[in-house]
Amino acid sequence: MKFFSEILQMKTQAIGTDYEELILDGQSIRVSFRPNKRAKRIILRLDKQGEGIILTMPRGTSKRKALEFAASQGVWIAGQLAKQPQFIDFEAGQTIPVRGTMHQIEASSMRRTPVWLESDPVSDSNTIPILYVSGEPQHHSRRIADWLKRQARADITTAAHDYGDKMGVVIKRISIRDTTSRWGSCSSQGALSFSWRLILAPPFVLDYVCAHEVAHLLEMNHSDRFWAHVDTHCPHTRQAKKWLKANGRSLHRYGRK
Repeated sequence: MKFFSEILQMKTQAIGTDYEELILDGQSIRVSFRPNKRAKRIILRLDKQGEGIILTMPRGTSKRKALEFAASQGVWIAGQLAKQPQFIDFEAGQTIPVRGTMHQIEASSMRRTPVWLESDPVSDSNTIPILYVSGEPQHHSRRIADWLKRQARADITTAAHDYGDKMGVVIKRISIRDTTSRWGSCSSQGALSFSWRLILAPPFVLDYVCAHEVAHLLEMNHSDRFWAHVDTHCPHTRQAKKWLKANGRSLHRYGRK
């Protein structure tokens, strides 16, 4: 690893208001800046996708100073990035999970439907199910992402309203997003928001997250009473939390932001 003063390069134009690029040994690394008035020092961590870094900065710290600090940690950054799993785009030949089961993406012109799963059950346990996508290759990634989001909305809407009925609460609105810091959220106005990436996880995981957020309509906290509501209506809470802790981060490796 070269001395940081030799490898630190800043683009003349930022990628966005809160982004720059750091070049380490020829590799471009996206840097996100997070000013925090309570921070006492510059804190460096990898982003959720494992492609870049996040720099939390005390009040008055310049981006230049933060980037110099990041460059001085180049050996650590390179080592951590090397451990990250490779990202998998939604394109023919790749395998991705759908409801916890790995599927292979294949291009097909057999239907006009943009994306569909094979209708016949897999008779051979060694055969991976197929997720077909039609159209030109440059449209495959978007078509599959759109399809997954529709599947997520359908499954989440069903599960959330089912838990709403069981817990006696009214859900005002359900939003599907691509969040990186949480799998779901609940507002005091009764609106719920979920990550579409839950459709990649086993169904019991998506189901638990729905139960969790609906329970917040009764208790806007994580008190014993809150967990009592969740555990009463969702018997696989512990299993789902364990799965998310072990595998949740890996769901962000599929597709691109």
